[in-house]
Amino acid sequence: MADPATITLAVKAAIAAATDKRTWKAAGVVIAAILTPFLLIIVMIMSLLSGTAEHNNSAVDLTFHGGSISSQVPAEYRQYIEDMRGSFSDLDGALSEITPMIESGSIDSIRMKSIFYALYFGAENLRMNTSDYRAFADCFVRYEERTRTVTDEDGNETEETYTVAVPITGLNEIYGNLESTLGRTVTEENKVNAAQIYSRVLYGHGLPRDRSIGEDEWSGSVFDGEIYTGGGDFASPLGANWRSMVTSEFGWRPNPFGGGGGEGHSGIDLGAPKGTPIQAARTGVVSYVKNSGSSGYGYHVVIDHGDGMVTLYGHCSKVYVRSGQTVQRGDVIAAVGSTGRSTGNHLHLEVRIGGKKVNPRQFLP
Repeated sequence: MADPATITLAVKAAIAAATDKRTWKAAGVVIAAILTPFLLIIVMIMSLLSGTAEHNNSAVDLTFHGGSISSQVPAEYRQYIEDMRGSFSDLDGALSEITPMIESGSIDSIRMKSIFYALYFGAENLRMNTSDYRAFADCFVRYEERTRTVTDEDGNETEETYTVAVPITGLNEIYGNLESTLGRTVTEENKVNAAQIYSRVLYGHGLPRDRSIGEDEWSGSVFDGEIYTGGGDFASPLGANWRSMVTSEFGWRPNPFGGGGGEGHSGIDLGAPKGTPIQAARTGVVSYVKNSGSSGYGYHVVIDHGDGMVTLYGHCSKVYVRSGQTVQRGDVIAAVGSTGRSTGNHLHLEVRIGGKKVNPRQFLP
């Protein structure tokens, strides 16, 4: 063991070194030399990711909305965009054959193209036969044989059979048809990408658009009095007694955090104890999951129902589903909580149709 005098000298030397600015500078140079390569790698990766995301968004915009392709777009993306544009033209041709067979409703062509884009963008030899595009489009309808009475020139009536194309609004059925027709699995990643592309094309951004709502903006975002004919299979996410749980209605309301003023409330709040199971209001595909409380909605889930309707479940304490997962009406997807911008345990239920916020009361049974 070292003697006390040696230890004392060592301590003094250490203290001197620690208080010497030259020593600190030297140490800083060494640390910087070690860390700089790693920092540069991180910066490069973040730049590449940002650039890739920007290229992806540009590709979506150029493919769906047209326009000249900038010289800044990488050559491979240019070819992908041109191939996809050609495929969209062929899909339009397939739709023009099916449309006269539809008696009610219509095929959501943006939805169809978003799914096609998610499945095939960047594929080698993308261009298909005309019959292949028709087979793809056929996955979005059901064909039914019907009969009708026909009267000839002499007034004689006869019964004839004809085929009707019925547009499919449920994503589960569409994806099932595609897997059977294409002989491939439509992955969860494919479904999430399709949902994000669909949102970007229609609304200019991915799902969800999480931000506060000002009074001036609120007035222009309310559902414009249209009658929504879908959603008859809507169920209460908290059970039949939801009316007794309402703590805040849809629309303009006083600021719940005090301080005066008001705000637009984009959904309906249902108060319930923490941990109460939250069920999917309709069958659909989970398009977004937020597993942190850093947003205004806190932990929340967004479900895309495939017919223009999207539901959001906010302020959850736990989330049990993942993006891309198919859920049935009544499946437990989360638990009631008070995460995010919240004054107490409740479910914030939000319904959007075509990107517009609507009152969930018109759908709750």
